[in-house]
Amino acid sequence: MKKQLSGILILMGTTIIWGSAFIAQSVGMDKIGPFTFQAIRCFLAVLFLFPASALFFGGNGFWEGWKNPALWKSGLICGLALFAASSLQQIGLVYTDAGKAGFLTAMYIVFVPFLGSFVGRKPGRNALLSLPVAVVGLYLLSCTGASGINKGDVLLLGCAVAFSVQILLIDRHCGALDGLRLNCVQALVVAVLSAPCALLTETIEPFAIAQCWLPLGYAGILSMGVAYSLQIVGQKRVAPTAAALVMSLESVFAALFGWLLLHETMTTPEKLGCALVFGAVILSQLPEKKQELSHSSSK
Repeated sequence: MKKQLSGILILMGTTIIWGSAFIAQSVGMDKIGPFTFQAIRCFLAVLFLFPASALFFGGNGFWEGWKNPALWKSGLICGLALFAASSLQQIGLVYTDAGKAGFLTAMYIVFVPFLGSFVGRKPGRNALLSLPVAVVGLYLLSCTGASGINKGDVLLLGCAVAFSVQILLIDRHCGALDGLRLNCVQALVVAVLSAPCALLTETIEPFAIAQCWLPLGYAGILSMGVAYSLQIVGQKRVAPTAAALVMSLESVFAALFGWLLLHETMTTPEKLGCALVFGAVILSQLPEKKQELSHSSSK
């Protein structure tokens, strides 16, 4: 019981960091481009995670862990998916406010069961029921009058799909690998891929980067470095359904911090859309009755 409670608290801390990181990302891109922000953010995460791994896994076995080919292979695969997801999110935030982005990104919890069916994980009834609810919610959130769907909304929806793929890849590839090192490698992959994109598509201004030191540090060290590592630790202590429910609160914290720090507001239809998307997230993760019965009968 204590182990599960500690896992829930760890995941709660993760979601608070992730939700508030939407604010840091949004504020940071007022001065620098999305790929510049992402490259520096992930390089900062690597600079934090590598020495941190020495503290946790020091001694003679430190370098042996980094020489494991499976670590680099899995880190590369997961990093490619994370690069796609983070890039779509970072660019989408240019066109959409932080609170709205949080709810759209949370759609990954709805998509995971459906994408999981391609690897032999058939979605349950609750996941099927959650899809139309989420679609209605997205319509209310994303449609801006006669102009239709906002560009940022489409990018963030793609981000949710990419994050779903990344979650399934981590579930498949992490195995016995250390989560801290795996997170470090995937952060390195995202940083290396983001740097040339920034050089080719954006204007690099050192003074503007220096002005963003606080958002970059928060998004890099706390969000990318600490939160992604805490997620792995927390999920080892909590059942998947409970973990997903806690992590879905990321969208609530994003909206809350957007209201508190950026004074963002939403229209009534957008608020209803947020409620429906959040309800779909919750519904998709509720345990199936048949599963619960079979589980109890097997005890």
